[in-house]
Amino acid sequence: TAEFRFSGSAGQSFGAFLTKGLRLVLEGEANDYVGKGMGGGEVVIRPPKESAFSSSENVIMGNAVLYGATAGKLFAAGRAGERFAVRNSGATAVVEGTGDHACEYMTGGLVVILGETGRNFGAGMTNGIAFVFDSADRFEQRYNPELVKIERVIEPADSHMLRQLVLAHAEKTGSGTAWDILENWSLSLLSFWKVEPRSKPASASAQPVPLSSNEPAKV
Repeated sequence: TAEFRFSGSAGQSFGAFLTKGLRLVLEGEANDYVGKGMGGGEVVIRPPKESAFSSSENVIMGNAVLYGATAGKLFAAGRAGERFAVRNSGATAVVEGTGDHACEYMTGGLVVILGETGRNFGAGMTNGIAFVFDSADRFEQRYNPELVKIERVIEPADSHMLRQLVLAHAEKTGSGTAWDILENWSLSLLSFWKVEPRSKPASASAQPVPLSSNEPAKV
């Protein structure tokens, strides 16, 4: 029911333990532990409007983003540091690249990465789903195959849900990377990998993520 807007550089734990009904919008950058333990709400991080650099080639958040998150959404027009979404158990996120060990020990939630990842992706991941845009064909050498498997996006329900999230990311952050992917969606879809645990509970199948169009009151 409330939206708060910030500009500049946020310190540690921006949006930590955020709860349902709150939206934080930051134009700038944030340090480690963005959304740590968040249980609802929404965090949007984007570069200043006057920025001329490509968001997908620059880091906008630090390490251990969404550590232990149980719900909520994160949209960030830029790269995250190492251990992105470690122990995430229910949050939904879209970012444009990560460092090493992304989705480590993830037990739930949905992650979309519109760019390159570091090594050891999905180590210890036992639940949840991730989609990775791999236009450079490097991801097959960067994920950890011990507990997870990867496949191309072939199910219409997955494609629809993925496009919804990329569109929401583009609209909320103004990401040029996201708009480029959407403009050539049928071709872009061929570069996505779906990542999920090898032994996944039947009840954990991907479900469309509701993207409410209701705008909260601005404070």
